[in-house]
Amino acid sequence: MSPPIAPVGWSRWLVPPAALSIHLSIGQAYAWSVFKPPLEEALGLSGTQSALPFQLGIVMLGLSAAFGGTLVERRGPRWAMTVALVCFSSGFLLSALGAATQQFWLIVLGYGFVGGIGLGIGYISPVSTLIGWFPDRPGMATGIAIMGFGGGALIASPWSAQMLESFGGDNSGIALAFLVHGLAYAVFMLLGVVLVRVPRPRAEERADGRPATPDGPQVSARQALRTPQFWLLWVVLCMNVTAGIGILEKAAPMITDFFADTSTPVSVTASAGFVALLSAANMAGRIGWSSASDLIGRKNIYRVYLGAGTLMYALIALVGSSSKPLFVLCALVILSFYGGGFATIPAYLKDLFGTYQVGAIHGRLLTAWSTAGVLGPLIVNWIADRQEEAGKHGADLYGRSLLIMMALLAVGFVANELVRPVHPSHHLDAVTAQKGAPRARRQRAESA
Repeated sequence: MSPPIAPVGWSRWLVPPAALSIHLSIGQAYAWSVFKPPLEEALGLSGTQSALPFQLGIVMLGLSAAFGGTLVERRGPRWAMTVALVCFSSGFLLSALGAATQQFWLIVLGYGFVGGIGLGIGYISPVSTLIGWFPDRPGMATGIAIMGFGGGALIASPWSAQMLESFGGDNSGIALAFLVHGLAYAVFMLLGVVLVRVPRPRAEERADGRPATPDGPQVSARQALRTPQFWLLWVVLCMNVTAGIGILEKAAPMITDFFADTSTPVSVTASAGFVALLSAANMAGRIGWSSASDLIGRKNIYRVYLGAGTLMYALIALVGSSSKPLFVLCALVILSFYGGGFATIPAYLKDLFGTYQVGAIHGRLLTAWSTAGVLGPLIVNWIADRQEEAGKHGADLYGRSLLIMMALLAVGFVANELVRPVHPSHHLDAVTAQKGAPRARRQRAESA
């Protein structure tokens, strides 16, 4: 199942909405913290346990992107979007069954394992297609699409909170909310499957006159794994994601705990609103910072993410509990850097390795996200649980976690400083690079 080749005169600006329909849907993962408190109460779970579906989902995102990246490149974005639709929606339906029968393992299997595969395949499905359409502005192009993943919770968080309020926070209400999610997202993701198009081969010049074949040095996905640049970027992404995802996964209970002992405690509704604000910052960072990277360079923008991010964590640790506006502002900046890091990394890969197999390389790099998806929530939840057992409460539950996040960002900063251009010995020869991409596109066209 491959998308039709775009006809002459097709506007490349019709492709980002197709990608957005997928990413806005799978971005619901960032609203998982809204489900944590009712699940913990209805099924008697700890904070660490209630994070398992989210953690497994992020692990499967990275693994499915890594192992499916080459297949996505070969079969095209329409096939990938269809697989994402089926897996992501099925994950919600299985979770609904698990909640209805009070079988938490079914929620972990559905949302985490099956839905996580949909997350990974859906996430990488439009990347190489967008870079092919926008070779002049790859940071902006991938930012437009990937901002949808960050903005998904902006829709899902209040929507989920409203459903839980209407249906109830018991197991049957949670099950019904999962069911509605699965059906609604299936319909919305179908729009992307229908809309997506790939650029015309060079022999059939695109309407905007831009070539579809690779320009500059090209590195295959297999060869990229043998370069230090790939692994340095792996560390950069892992550290940046770990620092952001730790806050994001526990956002609602974290802001409640930070101000529980003050004169202005945070209500459940306000905490859900905070999750939505973080989603907006995540989304804005993906398009804003990635577009800025087209102007100042990928390495410089990561210096901002990692350096300024460390400062934001320090402010939260030192004075965050004494000022609600400062806490919210710092969290918003951190999440904008978190989102920007995701949106900038495909363009960073394109700069270093070329466009030849950038989608497959991107998929392999997302194993860093899998690792961070375990580390971030585990650090925050495990330390908070241990501190609570020791009799601590409020902001004291998170002090050690914040210090760890600062250290991880510092490690990422050093790794980014060590990135250099890929040595020519890893480059494909010009003939292979020119033949490879058109051949792949011909195969997709023949199967369409």
